[in-house]
Amino acid sequence: MVTTSDTPVLDTLAAMTVDSIERCGMDEVTLILTRLAALAAMDAPAISYLAHVDPAIKAHLTAEQLQDVLVAIAPVVGTARVMSAATHITEALGITIAMAEAEAEAMVKAEAQSRSKS
Repeated sequence: MVTTSDTPVLDTLAAMTVDSIERCGMDEVTLILTRLAALAAMDAPAISYLAHVDPAIKAHLTAEQLQDVLVAIAPVVGTARVMSAATHITEALGITIAMAEAEAEAMVKAEAQSRSKS
């Protein structure tokens, strides 16, 4: 059944991700680290890492674990890809922080407007 959406590509990617996770027997941390290693290997852009920030946080992934993955794959994918991945991961984290700050600011503003109407 075809559904109409404003974001068909993102919806498809999200559905593929959910399907992949449901069919995978890895624990959360291993799954996220494997996906991050694959993104680094293919020199994925920051937006690709952005989709993995929330799952990484929920899986309690540490910066040390992420660094270990980049160290482990460096001899295989090369210095340039690892440095590119580190930059893109940093950009994705920056985007996540900016989005959270904007959301918090909007909530404070809405609450202030609600109070002023009361």
